[in-house]
Amino acid sequence: MDIKVVAITGAGSGLGASLAKKYSEMGSHVCLLGRNASKLNRVAEQLTGSYSIYETDVSSKGEVEKTVASIKEEVGPIDLLINNAGLGVFDLAENLTEENVHDMIDINLKGTIFCTQEVLPSMKERNEGLIINIVSTAGVEGKVTESVYCASKFGVRGFTESLVKELNDTGIRVFGAYMGGMKSPFWEGILTEERMKNLMDPDDIADIIIANAKVRKNLIVTEVIIKNKI
Repeated sequence: MDIKVVAITGAGSGLGASLAKKYSEMGSHVCLLGRNASKLNRVAEQLTGSYSIYETDVSSKGEVEKTVASIKEEVGPIDLLINNAGLGVFDLAENLTEENVHDMIDINLKGTIFCTQEVLPSMKERNEGLIINIVSTAGVEGKVTESVYCASKFGVRGFTESLVKELNDTGIRVFGAYMGGMKSPFWEGILTEERMKNLMDPDDIADIIIANAKVRKNLIVTEVIIKNKI
């Protein structure tokens, strides 16, 4: 499959930015989606190919509908959707506020669902396309102080595994990436600098995801789990 148009949510930093740079180097038109236009612009300056920026809140179905329609009109149908946008608030379950709970479920889970819903009709019309969901190992096992974050990511895992089955007889592929902590702004103010040193590099994770998402004869990879050494 020739990936001409790539849409990446949460593209303003971390893994989203790394994936944007790599797909840009591969010749794809990269659509950068996120809530912070200045961050998206900084990433765009580092891209080698064509790109477009869409200030979008993925937790809003209306905004997602408008953004995907704009992409289709301006650059063409989306060949690859990377659901990367995510938010984490870490504390004991009873300490999380109502806003914390809504934010994690709305962005991590609903955002993934809304974006996927918008690209599927076009992909089904063409009988081709790729959806990559960035899930995290929090979608594989429960963790202390990550109860609601894990709940949102377990939801994404269930959504991803169900999509694989729903689309089994089509030319559309769905791939879930489950990784541990990476060096990114996501952990600023949460982890110490010492702990940040031992986290994985987003560029390495991006390489692994791209390699596993590649179309290969007689096989398909539906998920990959990437863990820190320590």
